[in-house]
Amino acid sequence: MAYVITQRCCNDATCVAECPVDCIRPRPDHPEFATAEMLYIDPDTCIDCGACADACPVEAIFPEDSLTASLARFRDINATYFQHHPLGSTFDSIAPTPRLPTGLDTLRVAIVGAGPAACYAADELRRRCSAEVEIFDKLPTPWGLVRAGVAPDHPGTKTVTQLFDSAFRGDSVGFHLNVEVGEHISHAELMDHHHAVLYAVGASSDRRMGVPGEDLPGSHSATEFVAWYNGHPDYADRVFDLSGPRAVIVGNGNVALDVARVLTVSPDELAGTDIADHALAALRESNIREVVLLGRRGPLQAAYTSPEFMALRHLDGVDVIIDEADLELDPVDHAALDHPDAGPSPRLKYALAEEYSRDPATPENKRIVFRYLTSPIEIHGGERVESLEFARNELIDRDGQRVARATDQTERVETGLVLRSIGYRGVAVADLPFDEALGVVPNEHGRVIGADGCPIEGVYVSGWIKRGPRGVIGSNRVDSAETVEHLVADFVAGRLTAPAGDRAALTALVNERQPDVVDRAGWKAIDQAERSAGAATGRPRVKFTDHADLLDAARTAMARS
Repeated sequence: MAYVITQRCCNDATCVAECPVDCIRPRPDHPEFATAEMLYIDPDTCIDCGACADACPVEAIFPEDSLTASLARFRDINATYFQHHPLGSTFDSIAPTPRLPTGLDTLRVAIVGAGPAACYAADELRRRCSAEVEIFDKLPTPWGLVRAGVAPDHPGTKTVTQLFDSAFRGDSVGFHLNVEVGEHISHAELMDHHHAVLYAVGASSDRRMGVPGEDLPGSHSATEFVAWYNGHPDYADRVFDLSGPRAVIVGNGNVALDVARVLTVSPDELAGTDIADHALAALRESNIREVVLLGRRGPLQAAYTSPEFMALRHLDGVDVIIDEADLELDPVDHAALDHPDAGPSPRLKYALAEEYSRDPATPENKRIVFRYLTSPIEIHGGERVESLEFARNELIDRDGQRVARATDQTERVETGLVLRSIGYRGVAVADLPFDEALGVVPNEHGRVIGADGCPIEGVYVSGWIKRGPRGVIGSNRVDSAETVEHLVADFVAGRLTAPAGDRAALTALVNERQPDVVDRAGWKAIDQAERSAGAATGRPRVKFTDHADLLDAARTAMARS
């Protein structure tokens, strides 16, 4: 019996290092790792030891005889990967990261941001050497997009926070939440109190479509909608018109699929999750029966991952609708699909789309409709959104890539709600250089690069602000490890200036500038209060969605500490 990696795989790769027979692929040192949808276990090599399952931070690995009906297909998906990528030979197990020799000063690092990239970096620093890490975030709560971005019906994905919670129990990692760098404390002041400052602030903005009518009431970013239903305090007061029968999502990545599910599944199913109460109440009153997703390219190039696409099949009371005509491939795509090196991902995406196109529809069900090769032209309406016009696209080859080009064929779909889900975008960080075209801080392997093309002493980046908004939660582990490797190398080489202020001086400064700072005890009080409220109603937690309520919960514990 083999173990099987399933849908919620986060690409953390912790399992790779734990496998005694090295049968999990792709490894972080393989070229395919950066673009892999998930990781896979070779069933012919697995020795059924369970080490990978024990190490998985999101509980994505199961014995094959324990797979539920919704996960059973992953047995074949894991095996198929190795038909195209045979192990060929065994490798030495990945060695644990060595700690630095004793005798060095304690490394002090400030990390700006408290999402996965920040937390993986803090954990790596803690493992590598004697380090004091201070985590800053402008929200009163940590975990970033794990808390405010992961869909409420994916609770397993959120269990990665248990890894961070456990790792940060000691005094080596301090929390300074509800503190905004650039307002309450400056970059220069952080540098005065640390050897290095690492920015892991993510990509907090989103890309725009750039079409007429985009700013009409009823047109929003999916970023706003996701933050709203996840209880982000900055978005709790947003209002979305759910009174019409149809919503249109521009984009078909995993975030778009998350939004489509939330709009179509029964609110009774969401009632057992940590969805924000205000969102659940609004969804109970929703009249939306159909969600249309518009993808710029074809079914082979769709932005969603195969596991998330496949999971739609198991939604109760929801049909997935795909027109067979939308699955017609041009000769280039046909050849690519049939090529021996095509790999399992595009083949599976296309096979799933074909299966959906053949499924009979149930009239009383809600619908998620996929349209491929489409680009928005204009959002029409008087005082608010009434319809969206889009062009039919064709695929052309440009610099070795298949890109979409609009044709003169157009269509219009009536809707009162348009959500653009075409990608996150990083925003400039105060006192750091910024690449406006790419939406990232210029860097080389995590070292921030100044206008002169040289690294800026003691300044580093990790996560989406470093590489752009791509990859899943676990992708940040390898990314952060790379940054920390260079940061530690600079420390050992004596390239980092020793801080003038110590930890006590930093804490005093922060408390003076922001009396409402939330420390670890404050966050634990918020966490406990939310969990207690959830336990009373059979939910994981009931989130506080108001800044004042969050701070009130935190103050109780902080007053005792």
